[in-house]
Formats: sequence, structure tokens, C-alpha cells
Amino acid sequence: MPRGRFDRFITRLACAEVSARACNQYTDNAVRRRNLRLYLEEIAAIGPALLLVGEAPSYRGGRLTGIPFVSETVMLRGVPIASPPGTILGQAHGYRKATAGPQRSTEASATMVWGTIRGMEPLPLLWNAFPFHPFHAGDPHSNRAPDKGELATGQPFLAALLALFSIERVVAVGNQASFSLQKMGIDHVKVRHPSQGGKNRFVEGMRQVEDTMAGKKSQIQQIKEGRSMHEKTYNNRNQPSSPKAPLPTKNAVRLSTVPSSSNEKFKGGQGD
Repeated sequence: MPRGRFDRFITRLACAEVSARACNQYTDNAVRRRNLRLYLEEIAAIGPALLLVGEAPSYRGGRLTGIPFVSETVMLRGVPIASPPGTILGQAHGYRKATAGPQRSTEASATMVWGTIRGMEPLPLLWNAFPFHPFHAGDPHSNRAPDKGELATGQPFLAALLALFSIERVVAVGNQASFSLQKMGIDHVKVRHPSQGGKNRFVEGMRQVEDTMAGKKSQIQQIKEGRSMHEKTYNNRNQPSSPKAPLPTKNAVRLSTVPSSSNEKFKGGQGD
């Protein structure tokens, strides 16, 4: 996928205006913009079929790193993934800390989400219904749910992201994400947000989503396998292979001349 398309998307993010109760973490911060671009490029190389939409970045997660559901600890340590075998994120991939000092932030939801999805094949794409950090007035180190106006602000970015990736299924992580997707008319399933004691229900919901995706792929594979059984290759092209018509023999007769009853047989096959 052309790198320029991600750059334009991220530039739009950085130029977005938010209220005094929210922070646009991409404005005047090249490190976070670069982190997000690296993440989108890595995910694009994997080819995600699933999009997980959360509600909004937290002040210890995406607010600091620029990447949804990613704390500084997760970002810099990297996440081992099953397919293709390797690691996504990590300092070796060029990700950088945007805050001063050696201490790395941790965020419970980021840890739980990555612990759940790291074995999925292919790895899902992560985003938020409101891609900026909403906080309670006067306390930027707090989190709050985005309001309807903020969800509306995030909808064009969600639509643009869907245009950049070939997503087969969308999952809303939490009620606010589901509300926004409904407003956009995007078919989706909803799972419990892992925060505030919702980890087990989130894990179970994602397991069901993964089973459904696997079942869909299995059906497609069966169709492909069934097709291959009825095709032959001629000159490197698949050609349908249908049952061969029986060749005529010297004993072949017209069906109309075959007696169908004893009376017809007695009269030499001629009717009354």
C-alpha cells in the first residue's frame, strides 16, 4: 500500500480540531505521527481481515504512543505474533517514545487486548471510534467516554481507514464504538470492553469472533477444494471437467423403437 496514503490520513488526524476536554495527540508531535504510520504499514503488510474499533485512546495508552490500544511498554517491547512468525511493534522496528524520561507507561486494556489477539491469523487492525483522547475537564490525566459529537468527529476517520484496508469483519469493543458504527450503517458485532472487570467476557467474545471467521474461511476452502475436483488444467488454465457423454455404438437404437410393454413387444414395437 502506498506510503503517501497513510501520510495523508495522518495529516488529517493532526489537523483535526477537538474541544478543551480532549487532546489531539498528533498535533505538533512528529514522534506519535511516525509511530502510527509505522504501525499502519506493519499491519498493511500482514493484510488484516478484521477491524477492532475501541472507544477512545486512554491517557496511558494511545494518548502517549499515538497507536490505538498500545502503551509505551507494549510499543517498545514489541509483540510476538503467530503469522507470519515474528514480532510487531518494538524499538527495533523504529518505534520511539514521545515522552521524556526512561519510565514506560502501562495500560491494562492494551495488555489484555494484545494478550488476546496476538495469536490471531491474520492479526487484526486496531482503531478507535474517537481517535483522540477525551478527559474530564481540568484533569488531562483521566479518561472519559466520548460524547456523541466526538463520535461524529471520529466517523470520517473510521470511514477513511476502512477505505485503506480490505476489511471483512468489524468488531465494536464497547457500547460507544457500537453506537458509532450503527450511526455509520456499518455491519458489526459487539464484544465487551476488557476494562472494569470485562476481560473474561472480552476474551470469550473474541473467541467467538475468531471461530466465526475460521468457519467462514473453512467454507471458502471447501468451495475451492470442491471446484478443483471438477476442473482440469489445460495450457495452465482451469477448465471445467464434466462427465463425458457416452460414445455411440453400433448396437445403439432410438429409444422410440424400444418396446415399452409386452403388447408393443408382441407387435414388433409398433403401437395400436
